[in-house]
Amino acid sequence: MARITILGVHTAVVIMTILIGTVAMAPSIQYTQASVISSTSRIAVGGTIAVSGSNVYAAWWNNKTGDFEVMFRASADNGHTFGPKINLSNSPGVDSTAAQIGAEGKNVYVIWWETSGNTAEPFLRISYDNGNTFGQKIMLSNATTAAIGSTISGGSK
Repeated sequence: MARITILGVHTAVVIMTILIGTVAMAPSIQYTQASVISSTSRIAVGGTIAVSGSNVYAAWWNNKTGDFEVMFRASADNGHTFGPKINLSNSPGVDSTAAQIGAEGKNVYVIWWETSGNTAEPFLRISYDNGNTFGQKIMLSNATTAAIGSTISGGSK
């Protein structure tokens, strides 16, 4: 995250540089142009990405609404362009933070924590169409299926 000033307003900007190539072979790493995926005059904190094929998925949390919310954007062209921003948590009065992403094939899994007062609950949303749409929020601590730990990796439907 970078902080810049635009027209006298301090702005937090989330900038991502996507690496293309094999990380183990340093000379083969190619950098694309940095993409600004979000800007806000409020605080933006943290971010995470996942890659599946030419799809790049990004999630971060900011308090543009006054509460921290988990935001998401997807790219289908190796991170050159990104689709619209989606508020995955959409939880007024609750702070949603510490998002993580897992992806495999067309499936995208985003997990985060929602805190209010002295309680913290893990939530999950799943997309089965490359991040274009997501199912309802699932509270993992009350879910009838097995809860996922604090880290996730891609899986199949």
